Amino acid sequence: MIEAATRFYFDMPMQKVDTGTARLTCRRYGSGSPLLLVHGFPLSGFTWRKVLPELSKRHTCYVPDLPGMGESEWTDKTDFSFPGQAQTLKTLVDRLGLEHYRVLAQDTGGTFARYLALADSARLRKLVLINTEVPHHRPPWIPLYQRLLSLPGAMACFHLLLRSRLFLRSGMGFGGCFTDPGLLEGDFHEHVIQPLLRSALRMEGMARYLRGLQWGPVDALEQAHARITMPVQLIWGADDPTFPVEYARRMVKQLPDARLVELPGGRLLVHEEKPAEVAHAALDFLG
Repeated sequence: MIEAATRFYFDMPMQKVDTGTARLTCRRYGSGSPLLLVHGFPLSGFTWRKVLPELSKRHTCYVPDLPGMGESEWTDKTDFSFPGQAQTLKTLVDRLGLEHYRVLAQDTGGTFARYLALADSARLRKLVLINTEVPHHRPPWIPLYQRLLSLPGAMACFHLLLRSRLFLRSGMGFGGCFTDPGLLEGDFHEHVIQPLLRSALRMEGMARYLRGLQWGPVDALEQAHARITMPVQLIWGADDPTFPVEYARRMVKQLPDARLVELPGGRLLVHEEKPAEVAHAALDFLG
C-alpha cells in the first residue's frame, strides 16, 4: 500500500528548472514564506515527504532533486563540488524569483546549504541543518566508496551491493540511517533504492555526486562558520553513528547565532524516523 506521505509528495506536479549547467526537477507545496528543502546523499526530494504536509501549512516549500540525484539532469559542465552545488541552488533561487527564503537541509545538503548561506546572505533569512557534515570528521564508509569508484567494475559492484538486503541493513549500507531497519522497506526501497538499480544513468549520477564530496571545503567551514550570521538551528538525531551528536555540540559553538535540538533515538535520517518531532522543531524556529 502506498504511504499517505508518498501520495502527498507525488500528487504535486514537478517542473524543470534550467540552471545553465543542469536541469533540476522541483516541486512546490503549500503557501506562506518560501522554504527551500535540500536533500543529501544518495537521496532526492522524496526524502522530505513525511515532513512536507506540516511544513507546507505555513510555508511555500520548494523541493528540488539535486544534480546526480532523483529526476534532475546533469551534464559534463555540472559542478558536483560542495560550493558548486551551492551555486546551482543559488541559481535555482534566482530562477524561482525568490526575494527572500529560508532553508531546511540534511546530510550533504546541509553543507551545500552552508555554502549557499555564505554566497546569498542577503536573501537567506534562516537556516535549519539536520545531521550534516562536521569539519575534520569523516563519515564512515564514504571515503571507501570514493576509492572504490576509481576501480574497474565499480558500477557493477555498487549494483550488487544495492541488491543485497544484508548490505542495505549493515553499517556500510543504510544501517546507520535508521534505528528501525524496517524503514528501509516499502516506499523507501521503491523510490530510493530501486531507481538506482533500474537506471544506469542514475547510478552514474550517484557516482558523480559522490566524487564531488571533497573534504577540503568541509574542513574550511570551521573558520567560515563565523561568517554565517543568520539564525541557524541544528536538529540532530542523537543516536547517529555517521555524524555523532558530540560533534554537533562542538560545531554549534562555531556559528554566531545557533542552537541545537537533539532528538534521542534518531539517526542520520531522523526526519524520516521522527517526522512529527522534526517538523515541530523546524516550525518552532522558522515561524
